[in-house]
Amino acid sequence: MWVFRLRELPKRSLVWTGGLAALACGCTTPETRSPLTAPVPGPRATATRPVPAGPIQQAAYQKPAPPTGSDQPVAAAPTGVDDFVRLAVERNPRLARANLAIDAARGRHVQAGLYPNPEVAVNWDEIGDRSSSDRLGILTAPKLTQTIVTGKKLTLAQAVAAREIDQATLELVAERYAIAGSVRSAFYEALALQKRAEILDHLAKLADEAVSNGKTLLDASQLARLDYVQLEIERERFRAELLSVKRELPGVYRRLAAVAGAHAAIPASVTGTFEGLPEYEADVVREAVLAYHPQVRSAHVGIERARAAVARAEAEPIPNVSVYTGFVRQFENKSYDGAVGIAMPVPVWNRNQGNIQAAKAELGMAIQSVGQVENELAARVATAYQSYAAARARAAVYQKELIPRAEETYKLSLAAFRGGQFEYLKVIQAQRALAEAQLEANRALGEAWRAAAELSGLLLEDWWPGPRPAPVTPPVPPPAKKDKAP
Repeated sequence: MWVFRLRELPKRSLVWTGGLAALACGCTTPETRSPLTAPVPGPRATATRPVPAGPIQQAAYQKPAPPTGSDQPVAAAPTGVDDFVRLAVERNPRLARANLAIDAARGRHVQAGLYPNPEVAVNWDEIGDRSSSDRLGILTAPKLTQTIVTGKKLTLAQAVAAREIDQATLELVAERYAIAGSVRSAFYEALALQKRAEILDHLAKLADEAVSNGKTLLDASQLARLDYVQLEIERERFRAELLSVKRELPGVYRRLAAVAGAHAAIPASVTGTFEGLPEYEADVVREAVLAYHPQVRSAHVGIERARAAVARAEAEPIPNVSVYTGFVRQFENKSYDGAVGIAMPVPVWNRNQGNIQAAKAELGMAIQSVGQVENELAARVATAYQSYAAARARAAVYQKELIPRAEETYKLSLAAFRGGQFEYLKVIQAQRALAEAQLEANRALGEAWRAAAELSGLLLEDWWPGPRPAPVTPPVPPPAKKDKAP
């Protein structure tokens, strides 16, 4: 570092010295820019009709009200899938954390563009000098120093921080739809278990009726004791299965509330249907996810951020300039003088070459991360679609083929037995076949809906499974009649 000083200026030069310092402090004000923008998915992107990209903005998220107590239940627990998704968007701590991460990134963006503060110092030199009668030396007070940032370093630093805002915003969008998909999956898990309980309850009632009829036949010596015992075993099996499902339901409801982000909002039951399963195509879903998913967009923004970091690292060797000015009182000469100086580092050994190399390596890593993210998302889509397609096909076979035939077989066997055509054991077999068909269809539908829920989160679907509801427009009142002039 070299320093150039001007000392012992005449008194009239003090005004010029102060003006030079003021000019140095204000000649290179950092450029203030708004956060850079990058494309982000719109509010809804489906497999059949993706929405064009728009500027980055925060997802539709409302900050939750201050908690009044973690164990205090809400006024009314939600019951429908849309109710739970709405609750998750309003109260889930993951979204609150992601929203605060955006505020933190904005703060770093502001800080990156702030100019260095000036320094104020007091120097007292040559104290006790014997050549001076009072030995008070030379007093410089005040001494003002300002660093002038060169090479557009502040602008380049803000460019890096602006990309961080973009990535934090995209992370909020990704969290929002990931939570929506998780809530929908947990909801249909609860709904499938709830419907399983309903099916088992119906089958238990049929078994009770079968045991009652068997008792009548046993008393009339028209049914063997062995067949009657099998009827009782079948009834107890249904009862045990029903009891097990009922004990599982509270835990599933609690998990649904916890996934939604409000563990105290435990529903007594959920309301929903397995009708209207959304239709997805594998290739269309994969293309839409890779085109619009926030993680892919965040990876591309990461490349821009890494390039901005390389530019910032390459600008670092450009030396900043420090200028100073001061008021000098020389007690030996009984004079009042001014001082002004300039200093700058000379980049001889440290030219920031290590950080430049690291920044370029991070740029290469950012470029490779795009392919990694795309492969991971494609794998998630493939896994979810595989489960969705297989479960949907299996459920369709049970609903269209097996259950109607099992019901017909059960009714025919029961009517034939009442007519005395064959033994009651065939009725039991037909009843068991009907029960297994209904339970398997319910399980397949639950798996299909859970996989579809995961696909909905990857596709950034707000309104699911149906289309966006049409807005309600209030009726337009008729124009008021004007009174005719008499």
